[in-house]
Amino acid sequence: MKQQDKGTDGPAVFKIGRLGKAHGVKGELTMMFDDDVFDRADADYLFLEVDGLLVPFFIEEYRFRSDTTALIKFEDVDTQHRARELTGCDVYFPYALVPDDEEESLTMSFFVGFDIVDADTGDCVGSITAFDDSTANLLFELTDGRLLPAHHSLIAAIDKGKRQIAMHIPPGLLSL
Repeated sequence: MKQQDKGTDGPAVFKIGRLGKAHGVKGELTMMFDDDVFDRADADYLFLEVDGLLVPFFIEEYRFRSDTTALIKFEDVDTQHRARELTGCDVYFPYALVPDDEEESLTMSFFVGFDIVDADTGDCVGSITAFDDSTANLLFELTDGRLLPAHHSLIAAIDKGKRQIAMHIPPGLLSL
């Protein structure tokens, strides 16, 4: 599965899930998520991608149905018809609202848009545009299409403020 960052064309956000079908008649929606940061951080709103634009929606309430599904109700979405209009929208969370102490529990989608810096030379080798978790080895995909293993032993430091990951890159890896 690949995750894309939406931080370059608007607010700096990362994808946390997708809205499913309407639930009931009062505007609730099923949300499938792969990061429950919206529950761990103090956020009053989420961004939904509506017709290609990121639109903030204020959360009225939510409740978990499972480890990967929640029922969510947004302000001003009060009918089943209005909820159906949002079915299929991708859900994004603002980087700025992630508490500093949450860094260890973040999903990989948080890091899409970060620059990879060679820890030995200080050179920027590219930005993470996606990640690939379809194999046993998680990979960062860079802007030029190169892949880097996202293994903890290669990561020297993470600077959330600068949106950078310093990595020890084995010689020759970038020329493959």
